[in-house]
Parts: sequence; C-alpha cells; structure tokens
Amino acid sequence: MTLDYDDLLNSIMGSLDRIKQVDVNDIPNIDLYMDQLLTFMDDSLHKSVRRPGADKILTKTMINNYAKNDLLPPPVKKKYSKDHIIILIFIYYYKSILSINDIHTLLKPMRDRFGNTDKTVDLKDIYRMIYDEQDDIIENLKKDIENKYKVAIDTFPDAPEDERAELQLLNFISMLSYDVFMKKLLIETMLDHVEKVCMNKSDEKNGKESRKKKK
Repeated sequence: MTLDYDDLLNSIMGSLDRIKQVDVNDIPNIDLYMDQLLTFMDDSLHKSVRRPGADKILTKTMINNYAKNDLLPPPVKKKYSKDHIIILIFIYYYKSILSINDIHTLLKPMRDRFGNTDKTVDLKDIYRMIYDEQDDIIENLKKDIENKYKVAIDTFPDAPEDERAELQLLNFISMLSYDVFMKKLLIETMLDHVEKVCMNKSDEKNGKESRKKKK
C-alpha cells in the first residue's frame, strides 16, 4: 500500500482516540429546552460525525419523531431532563445501524426506568456501566483494524503495481464492512429473540387476565 494509505490509517487510528463518550457527570442536571438540548448534543458529539460542522447530530424533527415512535418519553413543560439526554445519546449511536423498531425493543429497560429513582439500577447506572467499557473496546478495535490492515497489504501481490494499492484498499474496507455486517446480523438476531420473549409474556399475561374475567 502506498504511503498515502498508511497516512490514512494513522489518521483513522488517531480519530478513534479523539472520540470520547459523554461523561454522565457532564450531562446537565437541570432540564433543558429544545434549543439548549440540541446545542449540548452538538457540542458533546461533534467529533463523532463524518463532516463536523455540516452533519447534524440531532434535529428538532428527529427528536419529535422519536417521541412519536415511543423511543423517547415526551418533554415535561417543553423541557428535557438528564434521563432524556441519556436515552438520546443511546439513540444517536443506534440509529445508523438499527431500525426504529429494533431501537424500541432495545431501549425498553431504559424506558421502564425513565425518571424512576426508586429502581435499584437507574438510567445513570446503566449509562456508566456501558460506557465505562468504551476505552477497552476502542483499544481492541484498534488492534483489530491493524490486523486487518496487515492482511490487506499482503494481498494481490501479482497485480500490476499501479493497481495493487487500489485493490488492497478495497480488500481492507471490505473486511471492515463484513465485520460490521456480521455484528449487525448478530444484534438483529438477539433483538428478534427479545421481541419474541416479550410477546410470549404479553400473551401469557393477557391469557391469565382473560381467564380471571371468565371466572
């Protein structure tokens, strides 16, 4: 691979180090109006977008649609709480790979705990537990990317020199893409199972209630 592609890989690896999760302690404890919420999300997550300054993290329309689709509880007196922001951060990461229905299924444990401080595990606890692991995930991801890169640069040794780098880059990106595809497939399979279990529980509950009424 040419030096340009080596520089590209180094740039990608550096960008992974710069992408930091939002610390739960940095999420405002006061409720925010929509414009304040959008500003906070833009300031906190702008390094994770493809084109900072051009790509929107969230919009008013997106947030309103999340509420309409029962992904996000509605604001209280037009204000959004810390729990709202936590759920929105999760939605932001999920929305590029999962459908609205899958996100709805996945977020059920969080919606059940929304605004409830009596739960043994609340939204802040869930957020901390998940994102405390992110540094290790990034380090493992970097190692995996480096391994795939080393494999890619050893491929197509017999290709003409002016074509080899292009084919190696195609192979490198394809390996990364297939990895994402397989993980997405795994996530969808697990969510299908969760949805099936929830439906069975709902049917069982409705059956019990129906039998009680008949008695």
